[in-house]
Amino acid sequence: MPTYENKQALIDEIVRTYHLLDQEFDAVPKDRECYRVEEVDRTPHEMLAYQVGWLTLLLSWERDELAGLEVITPSPLYKWNQLGLLYAHFYDTYAGSSLHELRALLQQRVLEVCQWIEQLEDEELFSPGTRKWAATSANWPICKWIHINSVAPFKSFRTKIRKWKKIVCV
Repeated sequence: MPTYENKQALIDEIVRTYHLLDQEFDAVPKDRECYRVEEVDRTPHEMLAYQVGWLTLLLSWERDELAGLEVITPSPLYKWNQLGLLYAHFYDTYAGSSLHELRALLQQRVLEVCQWIEQLEDEELFSPGTRKWAATSANWPICKWIHINSVAPFKSFRTKIRKWKKIVCV
């Protein structure tokens, strides 16, 4: 994981990688958004549902802990060794949403994450042990949790959607 100089650097990287990813979905035909190809492990719809699901979950951990609630990560229904089931839950949750709606939801979640980062003190963001939820499976600083649920998958899904488009949109 890269080291971020400050919270603005993290926000800038989230926004930059989000915009690059989002632009890739402009060329996805509406009638193919759920089309699966063997060479790519997710459909365009699933890629966005995954992202919306994880960012929603991440924001809920913070909201719940600040409200004094016990946070069970990754969720009360799924353990860390059941991530496949969690992803299926994300896909089912957003199955009724169009790609356009998922893009709008992802944009909203990215905005919420950036607003959250702006409200955090540097110590909270960059030091381990500042939140119970961030120390449940690994004692990471919040910034690492944010990075692995935004910047990292934004980059990897950009590669996946580009590969998907090469196969489907030729």
